[in-house]
Amino acid sequence: MAKKVKVWSGKPFEMQDLVFNELVHEGKQTLFGKDHEFEKIKTYEDFKKQVPVRDYEGLKGYIEKIKKGEANILWPGKPVYFAKTSGTTSGVKYIPITQDSLPNHVGSARNAVFCYIAETGNASFFDGRMIFLSGSPELEKVGGVLTGRLSGIVNHEIPFYVKRNQLPSWKTNCIEDWETKVQAIVEETYQENLTLIGGIPSWVQMYFEKLQEKTGKKTIGEIFPDLQLYVYGGVNYEPYRKKFEAALGRSVQSIEVYPASEGFIAFQDSQKEKGLLLMVNAGIFYEFIPANEVFNENPTRLSLKDVELDKNYAIVLNTNAGLWGYLIGDTVKFVSKDPYRIVVTGRTKHFISAFGEHVIAEEVEEALRIASEGLDVLVNEFHVAPMVNTSNGELPYHEWLIDFDKKPVDMENFRLKIDASLQKKNIYYADLIEGKILQPLKITPVKKNAFIEYMKKEGKLGGQNKVARLADNRKVADELEKE
Repeated sequence: MAKKVKVWSGKPFEMQDLVFNELVHEGKQTLFGKDHEFEKIKTYEDFKKQVPVRDYEGLKGYIEKIKKGEANILWPGKPVYFAKTSGTTSGVKYIPITQDSLPNHVGSARNAVFCYIAETGNASFFDGRMIFLSGSPELEKVGGVLTGRLSGIVNHEIPFYVKRNQLPSWKTNCIEDWETKVQAIVEETYQENLTLIGGIPSWVQMYFEKLQEKTGKKTIGEIFPDLQLYVYGGVNYEPYRKKFEAALGRSVQSIEVYPASEGFIAFQDSQKEKGLLLMVNAGIFYEFIPANEVFNENPTRLSLKDVELDKNYAIVLNTNAGLWGYLIGDTVKFVSKDPYRIVVTGRTKHFISAFGEHVIAEEVEEALRIASEGLDVLVNEFHVAPMVNTSNGELPYHEWLIDFDKKPVDMENFRLKIDASLQKKNIYYADLIEGKILQPLKITPVKKNAFIEYMKKEGKLGGQNKVARLADNRKVADELEKE
């Protein structure tokens, strides 16, 4: 399998051309294809003229038809699943998964694991139990289509060689209340020989803490001495790494994946190289918009062959699930072209630019990591927001709300180190500090588990849900300060 990955990743343009032609060919049979005159499309330039970039709202009318049971709307036939996700403006979103797109969702994680085995020679984790902290696998029917959270859907498609060692049990996995579910997982797993764990870092941390409470053990490494591999996606692991390894009592190797309800986009194919390998042959034709143009009426749209290294792009998907010109909301940066590897740098709507600084998630996460080096400080979670309306003539600033597991001895030094790192990463922010438009950031420690309480209040505790690392408003910040 790893050899196959090397073959297709070595022919990125050829793979993308094949995907593009197949998508357009199949799309001609659909209502969307007829509405957008796919018959006229011969080249990518033609495609851009016929298919605008849009978000979920732009496709919602077509998806509503599928929900009513109609076929051949966005892709030939009907979807086999709807992945249900929560959106900020659209409410609940129903993302189609078709018979053609399903192998991408299931096979990509498998490829990541096989690449790890090929590079390290280590497959011993298959001998132990593997736990995946995910949403409930229970599904409902919407318009005759099985519907649920992506992680729950994937639970139905897990290969037999994983399923035989998989935890938690089906019954436990179906528990809806996250805190009840995690406690049940603890009871079911604390005496097992766990070798691999998968899940979003913040929820894995919650599981670790409950394990320690249950067993009285100081570290997770004492409970699971053979735990050797952590698979994660959805958020940057680096802000959690120190806390994670302190809980474990040692380091473990990790595999990063980039799954989304809209498609499995990339995975870490090497422990030695930076970035995630872009899935160029998996039924997704990618477009990239320079991040500073994403909200323009007519943004520049680039295919893979025209991207540059170390530039931020909003990623646009065209898929064999029937998503066309779909702005997924993530920003990425290419760190390699041979093969094409990316890092996720943030969300198009998650940034701070109250004063024109346009600070993004990648910058705040890296600033925190650098400032924490060499210090005895552990961070559970954090959020950054602008403080515009100050009093007594005080300059505005960025407020960092941090849930510390272990506070720095010298908070002032820690604060200034973060600010200095952020100024190095973002020249606009540095100019605003130098020009006395902003003052250096301020840190507000919040009470332990304030983020968990906030997510509970929002009805988003556990599963695939994540707290936004930063925002251009104070909605999250003000709620956190109430906790």
